[in-house]
Amino acid sequence: MEVINLSEFSSIFNQYLAEIRDHEIQRDPLRFRRNLQRSGEVFAYEISKTLDFKVNEVKTPLGVAKVPTLTQQPVLATILRAGLPLQQGLLNVFDRAENAFISAYRKYDDNGEFHIEFEYLASPDLNEKVAILSDPMLASGASMEIGYKALLKKGDPSHIHMVAIIASKKGVEYVKEKIKADNVTLWVGAIDDEMTVKSYIVPGLGDAGDLAFGPKIDSH
Repeated sequence: MEVINLSEFSSIFNQYLAEIRDHEIQRDPLRFRRNLQRSGEVFAYEISKTLDFKVNEVKTPLGVAKVPTLTQQPVLATILRAGLPLQQGLLNVFDRAENAFISAYRKYDDNGEFHIEFEYLASPDLNEKVAILSDPMLASGASMEIGYKALLKKGDPSHIHMVAIIASKKGVEYVKEKIKADNVTLWVGAIDDEMTVKSYIVPGLGDAGDLAFGPKIDSH
């Protein structure tokens, strides 16, 4: 599996990432969601460079221009609820894409431990299509693994791009260990070294879903 870390390159993306992490800027949910969207737009642009294009003739008011255009839009998939703003950013770029939605969340036990609960998947046929699976945080890696396996129930994609704004080093290694397929690329905005016992990335950014949409009552 190829891992591409956008923070290793100097670009405006790092400014968005800095604001996403900043606890003062996080107090504005609108700004936080917009930065997730803008990050998704950057990921989409970078991923578009790997897709297939063909030259089409476009009639202008003054003549005909030959322009490379996508041969096929990807299918955009996200893990609810935290993934919605990131998904919207990807959709802003791939504006004719089909979409898939995965319901998966941390279900906490009485002892404080949790497991990933998968409930629902709405998806088009994925056979021979490129899919982009997004989740803002790649902590333990379990959610991304579940999302990946869920998509495979809907067909055999030609390639799957997995997108996370911030990943833990442990989560990246977990995904690489669990998903051996050659047709998978992992895109991350940054990789942090540490993770708490409750699988929160450090320094990370906190709970992306709560910051975007407000605090929730955890499921027990």
